[in-house]
Amino acid sequence: MIVRRFVKYWMPAILWMALIFVGSTDILSAEHTSRFLVPFLRWINPQISCATLNLIQIIIRKLGHLTEYAILAALLWRALIGGTRLRSKMSMLFAAVAMACAVFAASDEFHQSFIPSRTPSIHDVMIDICGALIGLAICVAVATRTVVKDTRA
Repeated sequence: MIVRRFVKYWMPAILWMALIFVGSTDILSAEHTSRFLVPFLRWINPQISCATLNLIQIIIRKLGHLTEYAILAALLWRALIGGTRLRSKMSMLFAAVAMACAVFAASDEFHQSFIPSRTPSIHDVMIDICGALIGLAICVAVATRTVVKDTRA
């Protein structure tokens, strides 16, 4: 029963963190992602400028940071609620998940400092934290809606 609960609630979060870690290697560096993105954008608009290509690539990469940490926050929220016997206030869960995401984001950027094709950035950590906060806001909204719905029934 404990193993089943762990697999159901914690493995998605752990696998997502592993995916983020792998994405921080050379595999998803700007050099590699541009090999797919640039030809696609040139196919859409053959006259697109290099400056526009760079801007689009930066925006897509930053949105990736935002999205991956919003998902991580939601998975950690789910794991803490369903995968533990903790019954604490929503504010404590929010703070715990936000802190875990912030620490993971900082460690992820630290990891990138060892990858020659990657550059660590405090700005990316801030974007990751914003993504986590967005994910947590969605979790709180859903949890609050569920509580309100349950009290009406």
